[in-house]
Formats: sequence, C-alpha cells, structure tokens
Amino acid sequence: MRRHTLTAIDVGTTKVATIVAEVGDNGGLRVTGVGITPSKGLHKGLVVNISEAKESIRESIRKAEQASSFKIESAYVGVTGRHVSSMNNRGVVAITHGDRLVRGDDLKRVLACAQSVKVPSDRRLLHVIPRTYAVDGQPGVKNPVGMHGFRLDVETHVITAAVTSVQNLVKCIRGIGVDIDDLVLEPIASSEAVLTEDEKDVGVILADIGGGTTDICVFKDGSIWHTAVLPVAGYQLTRDIAIGLGVPFDVAEEMKKRYASVMPVYEAKMETENPISQDGHGVSHQDLCDIVRARVEEMLRLILLELPRSDYETLVPAGLVLTGGSSNLSGLDILGRDILKLPVRIGLPTHIYGITDALNDPAYATGVGLLLWGAHHEDTATWKSGMFDSALRRILSRFKSLFR
Repeated sequence: MRRHTLTAIDVGTTKVATIVAEVGDNGGLRVTGVGITPSKGLHKGLVVNISEAKESIRESIRKAEQASSFKIESAYVGVTGRHVSSMNNRGVVAITHGDRLVRGDDLKRVLACAQSVKVPSDRRLLHVIPRTYAVDGQPGVKNPVGMHGFRLDVETHVITAAVTSVQNLVKCIRGIGVDIDDLVLEPIASSEAVLTEDEKDVGVILADIGGGTTDICVFKDGSIWHTAVLPVAGYQLTRDIAIGLGVPFDVAEEMKKRYASVMPVYEAKMETENPISQDGHGVSHQDLCDIVRARVEEMLRLILLELPRSDYETLVPAGLVLTGGSSNLSGLDILGRDILKLPVRIGLPTHIYGITDALNDPAYATGVGLLLWGAHHEDTATWKSGMFDSALRRILSRFKSLFR
C-alpha cells in the first residue's frame, strides 16, 4: 500500500532543509512542514565532522516535525560531491518467451545486465537509469513492454559514488534514528522540480549552483544524457570577495547576498561617494560586482566545458536552467545569455502546493525534487531494492543497531 507522507532531507554545504509532504491521489504534493537550519560539519557536499553534521540534521528534522506534526521515520536523501562520477552503459538480453512478447521481467533482466559494470571496490552504484530501449535493433523505444521481438537492448546512465562518502552521510542520518528510503543524486532530484518535459525532450542543461558544489545534469530526447559535479559554487564567490576586499568571510557572505550583482555598475562617481557598508566595513559597490562577475563568468564557462560534446547549440537548444541558492544573484540569467549565446532562465521549484511560500526559491529545488522523485519512484527505490552490495548493507544494519 502506498505511503501517503514523504520526507526529503537536502544536506547541503550551507543549509540543511527537511521537507514533509503528503502525496495526493493524483500524485500531487502538499507540503505540510519545512525545517531549515544552517549547515555545519560539511564542506563541498561532503561530511567532514560527523557530530556537527548530525546536530544540523537533527535540528532541521525537529523543526520540520514541529511544523507538520508528523514523526519522521524515513526520508529521501540527496547526494553530491566531487566523488560522484557517471558513464553510459548498454545491456542486451534475448526474449525467450514462446510468443516473443517483451514483459516486465525482461526489463528487469536487461537492466540487471546493464548494471553489471566493473565498479572498483571503493565505489558503489548509486543509480542505473534507463535512457532508451531498442527491440530487434529498432532504436528510440521508450517502453518496450508488449512489443514483439527476439532481442532487447537498453542504454543506461550509470552513476557511482565513493562508498566512504556515502557511508558518512548515511551514518549521520541513521545516527539520529531516521531510515533512508533512497539516496538520490542532487541534480537529478533538482531536475524533477524545475525542468519541463519539453526542455528534457529538445535538450537542456541544468546547473544547480549551491554553496559548495555546482551539480550538472544534461537531458536529451526526454532522458538523462550526462551528469557531473563541479567543486566551484557560492563558497568560492564569498571567499573571493573576502580576499579581494579584505573583509571577514561572514561579512563578505552578507554583502554578496544583499548587494552583489553580475551586471556592470555604471554609476562609478556615485559609488565612490556612497560606498556600501556592512558591519562597519565599507567597500566600493563597483569592486564588489567586478569580483563577483569575474568568478561567475568563469563558472558559466566551466558548466559548458562539462558537456560531452562541443556543438552545444545542437545538443541543448533549450539552453541552460540555473537553480540552487547561488542562482539568486541579480542579473545571472542575463549574463548567462550574453556569454553562452543560449537561452538561460532561473529555475524555481514547481508541482507543489500547501505551505510553499518558504520554498519559492531556487535554493529549495533539490529538497522539492527529492519529494517528487520519491512520489514517482517509491516502488523502485534503489536503496531498498538492494542495488548496493550485501557488504554495505551489513555495515548499514550495524549502524542501525548501534544507534537505535
């Protein structure tokens, strides 16, 4: 029987967001509780201090439980970090039924074949996502069940993660008594919340610019094409401001949020007469915007360099969708269009109702996307279905018995 309440935990470098939502009969999500706390113990998407990270997650969960009056026992959790890597792989099986009809168990067999890639001992499979099927060599089949054929091919997008990084995150969440429904790569989750089906069909890049990492996902022909994680994001912007203007890091962060823009500043004379001030530190608005613009231009070019093909105009005619907290920078979409010569827009979370005012911000695309992923894939959660091998499952069961 379908569970009617889902929880998502987005453990980011700058914030931890826990969102509770009820799944309606039509698959729609009604948000009933949100808990947001500053993140500690994480750097560039990775846990660097388990006790600090655990406390941040615990406080976020407590706030969400308080708001929703719902006891959180399990959640969908986002994974990111430079340790994540991806590749495309194929699987082939013969259709052995007498009537030569493709059935659901044939899909399971061909996916199992595609996921039998050689994975190093320090890495584990995170996702094996079917991109497209072929029946007897006929490509472009989206759902082959019910078709006649002798041979079934699948092309999949395989995503792996460093097992130690995953274990540290799992340890934090299991350590506070919350089980894991599924681990989901963050840009895939974000794409559920901000991309349209049309964009995925014609070809689009999603870049989720968070605090510690920029998560990239490319869609083409309605399915995932490529994923990558860049270790450059909002943290580097703030650090550049702090070093360039000689101000403390927290002051630089506040200046970035309140005053920074990537559009050129023309009123140079006015700015010299009225410098912006934050906590007793006065700086030129022109200098602040110049530093931010230089770093953002570099970031946009790095996003484009992650594409598997150089003819990006034909690969992604729908352009670039920017989301994540750092995409709130003033003028970012205009600068993106100017530099990349592609359509660029800022992606806000959609497909939700209820107490959504707090979530009407690109910073919560991953959290909302995790809920949408959960609603769409509840029956096929890879974590529950044991895609990770038995050794890791034994380790996790030990964590569970230790902390519960």
